[in-house]
Amino acid sequence: MFPKLETERLLLKEITTDDAEDIFAYFSDDNVTRYYGQDTLKDIKQAEKFIDLFSKNYAEKRGIRWGIQKKGFKGIIGTIGFHAWSPNHKRAEIGYEIHPDHWRNGYALEALSKILSYGFDDMSLTRIGAIVFVDNVASSKLLTKVGFQKEGVLRDYMYQNNKAHDTFIYSILKNQK
Repeated sequence: MFPKLETERLLLKEITTDDAEDIFAYFSDDNVTRYYGQDTLKDIKQAEKFIDLFSKNYAEKRGIRWGIQKKGFKGIIGTIGFHAWSPNHKRAEIGYEIHPDHWRNGYALEALSKILSYGFDDMSLTRIGAIVFVDNVASSKLLTKVGFQKEGVLRDYMYQNNKAHDTFIYSILKNQK
């Protein structure tokens, strides 16, 4: 059964096909995808494929992705979760995005703090990593705020709009949280 998580202002829930329009709303925005390492979505079918991928990753124990919903509101304002999950090695990478209308309200911090606890306590992770475009200052600040440490630079690691970009690699360990 998919775990539902709750914070003071948010519900972290399973993403379903009902969320396709919300996912399309922010993944079709160049401001959201410019640091994501994928093309901006052009139609709703692509959002539906994302949802299928999230479901498949969870079923195959390769990742888990929650929809971020503000309490008392319909729809989701973003997603957050783990990918590249390796239960044998007790590690995963984290990823997240929020619709620009909801930036700078502390929602990403609130959701991130909750799933870090879930990852360490419920998934028995020892290490959680993050890959961030060097130019993505907001994400780098968020990660360091919750205790991630920068480990280095991965040169020409991700492509966005057919151009290679350097990324930072961050991690947080269970014994340092």
